[in-house]
Amino acid sequence: MAGPRRAGGITKRCECRGGDGRRLGGRCPQLTKRNHGTFQLRQELPAAADGTRRVFRRTGYAQVKEAQGDLDKVRRLLDLAGDDEFYARQIGDLLVEVQSDRADIPDAAEVKRRLAGGVALDSDTTVGEWLDTWLAAKKTKRRTTSGYESHIRVHLRPGVGHYRLDRFNVGHAQAFFDNIDEQNEVIRAENERRREQEARCRWRSGTKGGRPSPEVSARLAVEREKLKAMPPYRKETGPATQQRIRATLRAALNGAIRKQLITFNPAEWVELASGKRPKAKLWTPQHVEHWQRTGERPSPVMVWTPEQLGQFLDEAESSRLYAFYHLIAFRGLRRGEGVGQEWSYVDLDAGLITPSKNLVVDNWAVFEDAPKTEESQSTIALDSLNVAVLREHRARQLVERDEWNRHAAAERAKGKDVADWVDRGKVFVDVDGTWLHPEKVSEEFRRIYRRAGLPPINLRDLRHLAATLVHAGGGDIHAVKKVLRHTTIQLTSDTYTELLEDVDRDIAERAAGLVPRARRGAENEPVEQAEQAEDGSGEEEDGTEEDA
Repeated sequence: MAGPRRAGGITKRCECRGGDGRRLGGRCPQLTKRNHGTFQLRQELPAAADGTRRVFRRTGYAQVKEAQGDLDKVRRLLDLAGDDEFYARQIGDLLVEVQSDRADIPDAAEVKRRLAGGVALDSDTTVGEWLDTWLAAKKTKRRTTSGYESHIRVHLRPGVGHYRLDRFNVGHAQAFFDNIDEQNEVIRAENERRREQEARCRWRSGTKGGRPSPEVSARLAVEREKLKAMPPYRKETGPATQQRIRATLRAALNGAIRKQLITFNPAEWVELASGKRPKAKLWTPQHVEHWQRTGERPSPVMVWTPEQLGQFLDEAESSRLYAFYHLIAFRGLRRGEGVGQEWSYVDLDAGLITPSKNLVVDNWAVFEDAPKTEESQSTIALDSLNVAVLREHRARQLVERDEWNRHAAAERAKGKDVADWVDRGKVFVDVDGTWLHPEKVSEEFRRIYRRAGLPPINLRDLRHLAATLVHAGGGDIHAVKKVLRHTTIQLTSDTYTELLEDVDRDIAERAAGLVPRARRGAENEPVEQAEQAEDGSGEEEDGTEEDA
């Protein structure tokens, strides 16, 4: 039911001012002109809490219909209160603030939702302030919280933090992500210009040990000064990262809804490019040739063939981390799970392993956490080769322990403070028994595959390689899911279907090559054999053609 109609209407107003800066009003010489002046709306508002009379005014409308449209908006807001004095005063407070801030008149439907949800209409909390409050109250895992903090600090607070939380809308959110795309274009262009400038700064001698001439040296010096003045290389904010940023914003705004600060989540309706996981691809000879020629990877996720893995493991046998890489490649543990694995969760007699702990890196600091998901803690089988490799690794670890303790004792005898080997119960540890920093494992991995002359992959891609080995050994997509301990079969399928098809084609090609053939094609046949086939002399004695 609509409340009492208060006084209000549309008037025309002259805004001309004299030399003293005061409005001329009725003294304006232009008043006789029909189109002179602008339209003004005026609407009486509910009294303030102390009984003070209030009026909403807005001027500067060129057309009367524009003024009338805003007046209708104001009246629809006032009608929402009905006979409720508390709601009427809240709406009056809101309109006073809108007038003071020269803000757009709120939509009546949105204000109605907020009234129904008990949300304050006069909150001045900004998106940035709410993001900080929301983050401080989060009780997620440390790495997850760190990701939220990074999204807020680097992207969200600078991009949308200035908006009032209750006025933040889909348009604001969409403009924020569109701006990221525009910045990506700038970054791509600047990076390309820097690459071109770096090429101008290089000098290649035509003879061994040659030096550039003074003229060439002077030119190179000029080009290098230009390079110093250019922006450094920057990384784009890709589709997957944008999806994660939106997820952070969406989660924070859902928290604001639960606190009854807002009633609508604009982040739900933002349109972004697909942030799907990149498809894993096999380092086939064609892909290797393309990479060697251009330096480009066919996909962000590349996987070695079994032959390439064999080359890597042969090169890695001399490394103290050989067993680590062997385990990851065949059983698909994540890097943090590998360095966090405890001997108490490895049963070499039964051939079983259960990922028990996860060592996580946060700004180089390492902390221990539970594995990624409940499924990640599932027990998986160890093949006999992995069992043998782990037994050898255990024996070598005990030798390392004794050698370190002898070394520590000798150093202490010299007055140095060196502790004995620390038994943390981990399968893979540093030389003194302490936790093995995950990045040290990655650095050693890169050194080994470079020595072996292999195409580049990331350490986590050994996990993808495990999927191909399971499949090549006869396992289906469900077997791959079980070994990799994925939460859903959909995740396994989305990530590995294309890769496993490549493995199937590779297996098919190798299988075809196993069959020896006397004839490789008509183009390789002797001329007389081809002529014999043409005149029919190649028929069997019973007159029937030879079965193709």
